[in-house]
Amino acid sequence: MRVATWNINSIGARLPKLLEWLESAAPDVVCLQELKSTPEAYPLKELQEAGYESAVNAGGRWNGVAVLSKVGLEDVVQGLEAGPGFPELDGPHEARALSATCGGVRVWSVYVPNGREVDNPHYAYKLAWLKALHAAVAADAAGARPFAVLGDYNVAPTDQDVWDIALFGDNATHVTQAERDAVTALENIGLREVMPRALKYDVPFTFWDYRDLGFPKNKGMRIDLVYGNAAFNAAVTDAYVDREARKGKGTSDHAPVVVDLSV
Repeated sequence: MRVATWNINSIGARLPKLLEWLESAAPDVVCLQELKSTPEAYPLKELQEAGYESAVNAGGRWNGVAVLSKVGLEDVVQGLEAGPGFPELDGPHEARALSATCGGVRVWSVYVPNGREVDNPHYAYKLAWLKALHAAVAADAAGARPFAVLGDYNVAPTDQDVWDIALFGDNATHVTQAERDAVTALENIGLREVMPRALKYDVPFTFWDYRDLGFPKNKGMRIDLVYGNAAFNAAVTDAYVDREARKGKGTSDHAPVVVDLSV
């Protein structure tokens, strides 16, 4: 089975690129983030014609997540479990999480809040959201079936996962110890990161800003991550960042992370 995650940065704007990539890469399951789509505008028909079922959690604006599958789509849950202390900002719960079972593998597609700046309320919201994620995925993580949380975590795990750590000031997010600790805390519930192999460069970045020739100059960050339980990690046969999908005009500023499994 081939599983992938991709921050598509507007599924409406990137649909031709997405359909082209689905045909060439032939993934069985794809977790998408940053749909920027309402449920009504989601291209359900086009993806069905390409052979994929869809589960969608979309509310327009800038977020939204989906799971595409060619191998079945069951037990779909939208969002994190709401309860006391559940993080909220600017109104209703944002469309940032979705889980589904696809061909015996359970996946979560997550779009972690950006955080903006350390002194911004969005930063505290980001940390609270990650804490809620731990609680929401704990049961799946402890299970015997292959399970993974895939998506745009908006956190670079180490200083080596950004092109130049010296450019990140004291108020910059994505690289603070609190954010990194909130992500690595997933290990406490039995998840481990699936590290993609390096292809062209030593560090497999997944995001490059559109500005200042970020991609040609490889001014990137590794913020799209895959955390799997023991059964998922035991089945991994390969993992890589598909840089080819980032090339050209009209593409997302992220590249897909692809994981091949022996299931």
